[in-house]
Amino acid sequence: LVLELNKVIIPTYGTVPDQQNLHAPEWVAFDDKPDSLFFKDGKRRIDFVLVYEDESKKITHKRSDRKKQKRKRQVYESNLINNGLQLEATRSVLDEKLIFVKVHAPWDVLCTYAEVMHIKLPLQHNDLKTRDSAFNWFSRLFRVDENIIKPEQEFFTAPFQKEHLSNFYIHDKDTFFNPATRSRIVHFILSRVEYATKNNVKKFGINKLLDTGIYKAAFPLHDSGFRHLSTDPNCPSERYLLYREWAHPKNIFKLQPLDFIRKYYGEKIGIYFAWLGFYTNMLTVAALVGVGCFLYGYLTKDNCTWSQEVCDPNIGGNIIMCPQCDKVCTYWNLTITCESSKKLCIFDSFGTLVFAVFMGIWVTFFLEFWKRRQAELEYEWDTVEYLEQEEQVRPEYEARCTHTVMNEITQQEEHVPYTACGKCVRMAFCTSAILFWILLIIASVVGIIVYRLSVFLVFSATLSQHISGTEAIRKYLTPQTATSITASLISFVVIMILNIVYEKVAILITDFELPRTQTDYENSLTTKMFLFQFVNYYSSCFYIAFFKGKFVGHPGNPVYWLGKYRNEECDPGGCLLELTTQLAIIVGGKAIWNNIQEVLFPLVKNLIGRYSAAARSEKVVPQWEHDYHLQPIGKLGLFYEYLEMVIQFGFVTLFVASFPLAPLLALINNMLEIRLDAWKLTTQFRRMVPQKAQDIGAWQPILQGIAILAVVTNAMIIAFTSDMIPRLVYYWSFSVPPYGSHSNHTMKGYINSTLSVFNISDFKNASKPFSPWLGNQTTCRQVYRDLRYPPGHQHQYEHNIYYWHVIAAKLAFIIVMEHVIYFVKFIISYVIPDVSQKTKSKVKREKYLTQKLLHENDLKVVKKNMGKIADKIIKGADSTFRPKAE
Repeated sequence: LVLELNKVIIPTYGTVPDQQNLHAPEWVAFDDKPDSLFFKDGKRRIDFVLVYEDESKKITHKRSDRKKQKRKRQVYESNLINNGLQLEATRSVLDEKLIFVKVHAPWDVLCTYAEVMHIKLPLQHNDLKTRDSAFNWFSRLFRVDENIIKPEQEFFTAPFQKEHLSNFYIHDKDTFFNPATRSRIVHFILSRVEYATKNNVKKFGINKLLDTGIYKAAFPLHDSGFRHLSTDPNCPSERYLLYREWAHPKNIFKLQPLDFIRKYYGEKIGIYFAWLGFYTNMLTVAALVGVGCFLYGYLTKDNCTWSQEVCDPNIGGNIIMCPQCDKVCTYWNLTITCESSKKLCIFDSFGTLVFAVFMGIWVTFFLEFWKRRQAELEYEWDTVEYLEQEEQVRPEYEARCTHTVMNEITQQEEHVPYTACGKCVRMAFCTSAILFWILLIIASVVGIIVYRLSVFLVFSATLSQHISGTEAIRKYLTPQTATSITASLISFVVIMILNIVYEKVAILITDFELPRTQTDYENSLTTKMFLFQFVNYYSSCFYIAFFKGKFVGHPGNPVYWLGKYRNEECDPGGCLLELTTQLAIIVGGKAIWNNIQEVLFPLVKNLIGRYSAAARSEKVVPQWEHDYHLQPIGKLGLFYEYLEMVIQFGFVTLFVASFPLAPLLALINNMLEIRLDAWKLTTQFRRMVPQKAQDIGAWQPILQGIAILAVVTNAMIIAFTSDMIPRLVYYWSFSVPPYGSHSNHTMKGYINSTLSVFNISDFKNASKPFSPWLGNQTTCRQVYRDLRYPPGHQHQYEHNIYYWHVIAAKLAFIIVMEHVIYFVKFIISYVIPDVSQKTKSKVKREKYLTQKLLHENDLKVVKKNMGKIADKIIKGADSTFRPKAE
């Protein structure tokens, strides 16, 4: 590929020293045709638009700087013309300082670069018979009307070769290269044309010119307005159709026209929406099962025996609980937690276990079926054997290339920005910076924990909880509930603030790291951003699920944070309800905030732009000027869209055992997300340069890693956060002899047997409550299920036999659940092939046709030519050895 590029591009490289020899664009006036996508002659299509500010009218730069910028721009445009592109310049209608340079690629240039870039183009129609799916009649109800957006014709394709032009399916030269392909070819040229040479280092590419302000914008054109059809009969008005049949809210329940999206925006955007749509469709099944498990818990909560015991005045009403903090907290009655225990029955039910196992298997089906779908798209969109183009060096990397090293492969000198030692120092600094900022995130989590510990004292003192009190609010607003809700809200606000901070930090660290190419840059940034976001979003959930209430000691010997704050305890029912609250606030709040942000920010920016160009309503404005006033996509493109969805995927899978409604919330959010992203692309942003993409890139292994981790986290949530295992152990072992007194397996007596007894006389002076003891009881119960021997026992306050049975059962459950799910995942991965038989047949048929039409024809020509040469050689030999007499 490099050799081919050198053959095509290098001969025309080089700045032209003489000003008089520079080629300049053709200047024309706007012809008052606002919907035209062609040069003024109406024949040459506009494939790209460059925008710059007239240097003679700039007032913000020195005169010498303006001359340098003008010189570079003129050299660049001259070299574009030398490369075969045709340029036409027009002054802005609204702002006379702006100049629009329209770029057109002639047929010969398109053919040359299509071969260099290995672009696959149609050979002949797909002649394989296809069988309609049994579900086609159903899916047709949700498809876009085929009379409005016609299905794309299926072709067998092959990398384009000019010498085999006659073998390709060329119905019309003007439509053989579609607008997206034309724009991609032109951008390929724009990115590689030189504009200056400094210290024997060539400066080239439109990206560098944009960064230095020589050009203000560079973009391909939208083909029409999104609100109306184009008045130009040669324009297909694909943008209008995309807005009406894809981006409009009325299509929220319709399938996406993926082939049409790919045709207009390119494979990179097409694969994102294909993945997002597939993920959303798969969420439908998870949401239905999740809602079913939630309804099961809701309908059976009244049959929850242990909750009934908590609420029973004869059982829970007679159980006095020990204070949850030192001195200011008082004794309280177990019935205060009646309402929270009822809510906990909804989420901590048998359905939780079923749903956790289901989600472990669901995520495997999702990833495996996505691989199959991805393989289909790779074939249909001609990226099966996609060869990565020789990527352009990033301008930031190029600008720092001051060191010279010997390339081991080419044995030639090349310029690099740092030595091997300098690279090690730079990597060490970046790694240290990443660890520092991750520790800072953890510090913020510790700050939230300290807030929980300190504010609980305040709520305990202000929300009076007398044993004989009858306040209605105490049923719903306990100190634990108030602390949990306020801490979750503060945690959400801190997460969103840190999200903004760490986004900038990740970019700064990656910029300092100085990756060579844009792909290297995006992969490096993806790793850092996901690492930051993972710790930022999930750390508070991990704390509640696996650390809160696990290391608290017992009332006579509590564990303290920082030697001052008594460690936080869970509700008598466990921390599962608090984890559910935390997830609901973060998932719901994040979805609402992101959607508002995605809609308002580009909309407000565009409204300001329109307001500042008030003359627009009075003048006819061309399409290229309309597009210029839209928002640019940005260098990272869809990076933030993927990041948002992958973080959501983590919430849906990692902690779903505590919140079965998470898939439903994600489903609703994604249905809106698809249309909002589509709306942004079609109405608020300039048209993105079409790019090839085989798959979703670095996000695929991240999803697989989350899927593996999700099995472990859900098993541990059920084992250590949920109260399911202690209840099962009690039901099967400790409710009947020899440990229990019931004749049959039952949950009766569970509460009384699992809340350990503590003698109030054993309180130390440092933790003894101020409030006087009411009644004649001498003991209180521990809030959490620590399962210890009662006072007076020879092993008082030590863990009892029930505790060790529960620990063994928890560990056994984790091992069994993990192994069962991982085994099922392995079987599913093995049974479901990554590429379907149908796609394999299409790929084989295409290879056969390519070989037959292109290579066998070459062989015939070679044989024919070799035959003529052989005849001449034989004739020459005969005449040489023939006798003179003859």
